[in-house]
Amino acid sequence: MPLDINQFPFNVGLPIKLPEFSLEQMQELPVRHGLDWAKGEKGLEKLAPLLAMIGGHPYLARLALYNLGHQTVTLEQLLKEAPTIAGIYSNYLRHHLANLQEHPELAIALKRVVTSPTSVQLEAIAAYKLESMGLVKLEGNQAMPSCELYQLYFREQLT
Repeated sequence: MPLDINQFPFNVGLPIKLPEFSLEQMQELPVRHGLDWAKGEKGLEKLAPLLAMIGGHPYLARLALYNLGHQTVTLEQLLKEAPTIAGIYSNYLRHHLANLQEHPELAIALKRVVTSPTSVQLEAIAAYKLESMGLVKLEGNQAMPSCELYQLYFREQLT
């Protein structure tokens, strides 16, 4: 099969989507990082808001646990600052924002999603691209933010 010389040759294959962490998996990770506050029922109660904020996203969980493990931030501070430019996710979120600014049609579509109190129907290509970026979840033809972090951050940045 002839390949386009302008296409990166490793873009061929089956895309694999990583599943989100469950609350129990989220509890196991900080315990492995030596964070004893995450053990037991109290630990689950403390981790539930973090899971809600990041939606179980593996990279965002790793970043949170790295910072919590190195005590650069408390869990309360992390949750408060997460969707802001002062939070630990600021570089990651700005990268997505820069991509959206290069593609105004995607920014407009995401703005509709994060400002709506319910899921919204998007044009098929925009929905596909936003889902591929991990910014939205699709249920049928309806799109909703993947997590609270994206909803809070992009609602502020795209208005």
